[in-house]
Amino acid sequence: MKESFGGRLFNGVNAFVLIIVGLVTLFPLYYVFIVSFTDSHEYLQKNGFVLFPQNWTLASYKYLLGTSAFMDATLVSTFLATVGTALSLIFTSAMAFGMSRKRLRGRRIMMLMILLTILFNPGIIPNYIVVRDFGLINSVWSLIIPVLISGWNVILMKSFFDSIPVELEEAAMIDGCNDLGTFFRIVLPLSAPALAAFGLFYAVAYWNTFFNAVLYINDFAKVPLQIVLRNMLIDSDTTTGGAAAVEMMSDNQIPTQTIKMAAVVIATFPILLVYPFLQKHFAKGVMLGSVKG
Repeated sequence: MKESFGGRLFNGVNAFVLIIVGLVTLFPLYYVFIVSFTDSHEYLQKNGFVLFPQNWTLASYKYLLGTSAFMDATLVSTFLATVGTALSLIFTSAMAFGMSRKRLRGRRIMMLMILLTILFNPGIIPNYIVVRDFGLINSVWSLIIPVLISGWNVILMKSFFDSIPVELEEAAMIDGCNDLGTFFRIVLPLSAPALAAFGLFYAVAYWNTFFNAVLYINDFAKVPLQIVLRNMLIDSDTTTGGAAAVEMMSDNQIPTQTIKMAAVVIATFPILLVYPFLQKHFAKGVMLGSVKG
């Protein structure tokens, strides 16, 4: 059926509005990326407003990658995003698999306890006391162990494991597999979409660790990247480590703003790089447990 003039007008206006909203949304990202590669003289000549630089430079990135404070923070965040994500996936999937098996005794009580952790939060002070009493203050593990398992992720992954036929587990046990063998050889290979989705959730959370680092980390050499980035963006007199860094910038004649933009690009790039490789599994994983039958 031929579309009416009113329908075409409505679709055209919608497309125009969405294009404008998209451009407004993408422009800050574009501006940050462009300024990070802008030459210092061109940036100063244009009073900091550059839409497309004539002279591209990597000076800001070279400065950041040569700064020990920034590199130490990047290594800490990389450790959190890799080791933390791997451990969280292992423990979350193991707990969800156990909860999905009906032969597990006390599974209803365990599920109730998991729901309680989602509905009620003890608060900052009790969490801090627990971390302190376990001797984790000023340790990188204080940013992993307290948030190792998310109750909400356990429930979602459990619903995914519920959809895996029990007959596969029984066939594996007939072939000589125990529970661990069944879990690692049968269940996990079938759970690639779920692992990709939750792995991305965990990786983003660990990479963006900020508040727990403020509470538990006192040594500046052990802070994650987001703390350093906050110091650079919020405190105009502090970049990666203090007055020494500001003095070094003035000696190298690199504008502070271009270094801040380069830091934002570096902090954002790893997650943007990982997402395309997980996208084919991510679309399936986010829908897990949504359809029954």
